[in-house]
Amino acid sequence: MKYINTYSNEIEVSQVALGCMRISQMTPQETEKYISNAIDLGYNYFDHADIYGGGECEKVFGKALALNKSLRDKIIIQTKCGIRKGMYDFSKEHIVSSVENSLKNLGVEKLDVLLLHRPDLLMEPEEVAEAFDYLESSGKVGAFGVSNHSASQIELLKTAVRQDIKINQMQLSITNATMISSGANVNLQNRDGTNYDGYLRDYCRLNGITIQPWSPLQHGFISGTFLGNPDFPELNAKLKSLAEKYGVTDTGIAIAWLLRLPDKMQPVVGSINPQRLTDIAKATDINLSKEDWYDIYLTAGYKLP
Repeated sequence: MKYINTYSNEIEVSQVALGCMRISQMTPQETEKYISNAIDLGYNYFDHADIYGGGECEKVFGKALALNKSLRDKIIIQTKCGIRKGMYDFSKEHIVSSVENSLKNLGVEKLDVLLLHRPDLLMEPEEVAEAFDYLESSGKVGAFGVSNHSASQIELLKTAVRQDIKINQMQLSITNATMISSGANVNLQNRDGTNYDGYLRDYCRLNGITIQPWSPLQHGFISGTFLGNPDFPELNAKLKSLAEKYGVTDTGIAIAWLLRLPDKMQPVVGSINPQRLTDIAKATDINLSKEDWYDIYLTAGYKLP
């Protein structure tokens, strides 16, 4: 596992983060084993959200940490807030209460990173700023970021928020790569030239914001993985061929494709399968050639003008 700097220049984190949205049905003992195994593989960054499993994911994770108190000092804990039933809420009251509830669920005194989950259409930057100032000064949150935010939405937050926005978690995979394809088709009236995010890649690189791709093995919004999917025969054939070339699995190649981007992204994978986590960890040791990266891009159906 390779390591990068994301929310702190002083702290190195695993180049791939683990998303914990699937652990709600695990026992504390199973979760403790999952965390320990992940640490042994080199993972040290764990991503949560207050809504995952209706809060149960944070709770079972906290119970696992209570079983093995030595784990807390070995990991980075990130969680997200802002989604409520039928609405998004970036009010100071909701942000603060969500954090305090997450701290209770996780059984920790501090969140290393807090992300605002999805843009609140009624957001007042000044309220967010008050919440962030309180959470930082009280020692409850170490660093801040966002999720699913455009460049201009981040700029709007920055009119009041004084803390650096360190993270932006966005959907990105080989088959969901408009964030990438729009950069190759500037000012062209074609599918790949449609820009949905305000050229977010360039913005984040210019502003030192780490993009965390979520669902990096998925196609569509919640349509399942493209790996082994009969709807993507050419792509899967290419991934298998390159997996043989580089001595890894197709899963490893799919993650290595994202890691080859010069942005120094940090994909968030949600697998709890030990073998898949092993396969993904090996991806950080792969440096795809430029030719192989573009071969995957074109095989996925994107065009170069």
